[in-house]
Amino acid sequence: MGESISEATIISWLKNVGDTIEIEETILEVATDKVDSEVPSPCTGVITEIRFQPNDVVPVGEIIALIDASETSNTEQEISNDEVKKEVPKAPSVQTTNNSESKIQDSEFIRNPDAFLSPLIVSIAKNENMTIEEVQSIPGTGEGGRIRKSDVFNYLKNRQYPLASRPQAQPKVAKSSYNPPPIKYVEGHDTVVEMDRMRKMIADHMVYSKHTSPHVTAYIEIDVTNLVNWRNAHKIPFQEKYNQRLTFTPLFVEAVAKAVTDFPGINASVSEDGKKIIERKDINIGMATALPSGNLIVPVVRNADEKNLKGLATEVNHLANASRENKLKPEEIQGSTFTISNVGTFGSLMGTPIINQPEVAILALGIIKKRPEVITTDKGDEIAIRSMMYLSLSFDHRVVDGYLGGSFLRKVGDYLEAFDPNRKI
Repeated sequence: MGESISEATIISWLKNVGDTIEIEETILEVATDKVDSEVPSPCTGVITEIRFQPNDVVPVGEIIALIDASETSNTEQEISNDEVKKEVPKAPSVQTTNNSESKIQDSEFIRNPDAFLSPLIVSIAKNENMTIEEVQSIPGTGEGGRIRKSDVFNYLKNRQYPLASRPQAQPKVAKSSYNPPPIKYVEGHDTVVEMDRMRKMIADHMVYSKHTSPHVTAYIEIDVTNLVNWRNAHKIPFQEKYNQRLTFTPLFVEAVAKAVTDFPGINASVSEDGKKIIERKDINIGMATALPSGNLIVPVVRNADEKNLKGLATEVNHLANASRENKLKPEEIQGSTFTISNVGTFGSLMGTPIINQPEVAILALGIIKKRPEVITTDKGDEIAIRSMMYLSLSFDHRVVDGYLGGSFLRKVGDYLEAFDPNRKI
């Protein structure tokens, strides 16, 4: 699970007690607040116990099932309850009752006595032909020293030698949450619609956010005529050159990432005890996206400050398409540090967005409208047709005061207004 995930819901078990399973065979499906994920088996063996049933909400760290791997192991090793507790990883896991002391087996990637290795880390390690010792040597930057995907990739960039190749396992792909049609029934003259699981979770998340963070919203109006004219003139050449649509979203993400670099205090979260401010090093921009079902999801453009416009457009288009087709992966909706919401898509002039916890601010972008404005030229004040829009920033007043919030919002506006009309694609 991602670092911000504290619990997951069991959707369904695909295997039963007594079933024999193969390593990396899918055992069950679990759901977080936005995405359903398949959980693969860490080893070959027989399921001896299932501790939670469908619809049970399981805290991160709980053991959800036991697998007896003794029939496929060369040695037998009993693990007491106390030993199991010591080895409980910081994510919902499947715990095996025996392990092998022979040379590196697939299951040993999971059975790390020092730190939990998620299925994603296991898959990456096997595809890169890494030994268990090599994986264990990577410093982890996650909670409690947990090894993250970025830690492995950073290590691989500077890796001095490859190891002998071996068969590569096909990675497990998690699918985006599928929501069946809502249940409707007539009660008198009214139609009652049961909330689906995603809508319930969104509702809980929004109520939690308003309860947790004292929201303050600031507004500015900006002139984006140069940006609009440039985008309209270059959207076709851009697609012909890069085979990517050029929407306004990557241009907005680009400006926000620049402003976050100028005001890093806005790229923060509050610790669980509410006493510490955590300034995030990575600038990961979440983009609120409407789903065909009417629900909302927030895929993440990671390291937005490190991408050029082509890279941003490519990422934005991929995430938008994957959202609509229910094909987002769990890692694509986790780890955002700041969120934007384009309320103008639905014709809204402005909005008062609710902060996406545990972040401390969210930016809403209103509709772009042409109207007559008074502008100053060399000839003096004149009336001209300009493309105008409102920006609104909701921020957590526990962390962000008026100076930081107002300065950041103004900086985003400055970047959009100062768009270079002669920019090359």
